Amino acid sequence: MPTLCVNTPGCKVRLVSERLEIHGPDPENGATTLRVVPLRDLDRVLLHENSQISSEALAALLREEIAVAMLSSSGRFLGGFQPTIPAQGAWRVRQYKTSLDPVFTLQMAGRIVTAKIYNQRRVLQRMAANRSQDASQPLDAIGAIFNDCPRARSIDELRGFEGAAAALYFQQWAGFLPPAFPFERRSTRPPLNPVNACLSFGSTLLYQEMVSCIHACGLDPALGLIHTTEDRRWSLALDLMEPFRPVLVEALALDVFTHQILNEKHFRPHEGGVYLNDEGRAKFIVQYERRMERQFMSECAGHRTTLRQQIGAQATMFKSALAEPAKFEPFLMN
Repeated sequence: MPTLCVNTPGCKVRLVSERLEIHGPDPENGATTLRVVPLRDLDRVLLHENSQISSEALAALLREEIAVAMLSSSGRFLGGFQPTIPAQGAWRVRQYKTSLDPVFTLQMAGRIVTAKIYNQRRVLQRMAANRSQDASQPLDAIGAIFNDCPRARSIDELRGFEGAAAALYFQQWAGFLPPAFPFERRSTRPPLNPVNACLSFGSTLLYQEMVSCIHACGLDPALGLIHTTEDRRWSLALDLMEPFRPVLVEALALDVFTHQILNEKHFRPHEGGVYLNDEGRAKFIVQYERRMERQFMSECAGHRTTLRQQIGAQATMFKSALAEPAKFEPFLMN
């Protein structure tokens, strides 16, 4: 159980010896113990904004180098608590310098976009094969864009390739969804339908994990490549998670609707958009964790691994690439 998700509003988390006790509201008795989790079984904790955690429990988690993330009632990443790591001043100076080097940024951004488009194409290939559908035309078109990416001469040109591939990809991707859950376009802030709600929430979970991994490496997650560096967002985290979106977020969204894990009752209208409700988030998180922890033989890594391990490896490889650019190899789907 690498991730503890406290998703029910009103829950309280407290430390008892070397275990966390999660207490839920009980109308008759005032509180009831929902779960007891040893600290040694945890890698991270997700908390609903309407839950509570004691200072002793929070201190114990940080002492064990377990990151804690806080999510809003609509599933937005509000922030978190990161364990103290050794100062990485020299690495950060190197990162600040290289982030201003146009040759370095174009090289790294090109690898990220190329990997993302490759993974988009592989997702479509697998879905088409599983359903015996002919997707040769969009696959060929996406493949042509993939081949053009290494010739990009600027970040803006790369963004153009990324956008063109995404348009073709999502048009074909939407055809694999059940008729009850149509998808016309990507919408965020707010998501306008259940499919977009799942894509947004899955992206939030992936984003907070990538932010945590970059912090753990001692780097600044705000210095972007494809996503420009600007205030109020972790642009590098958005960059490094791009190759994982098709494999994790978008493939998972297809699964939860195709296999009827989620239906209309798991969503609610809120502030002009559509969001997962408490039950829907709980079901989605279970599927997210299963996909993250599922072992597979990676042709890219050359050994058995998990998506969660590969996310951590992305941050580590990017850090190494600040000194030796050849060491950064974004994740590729088998």
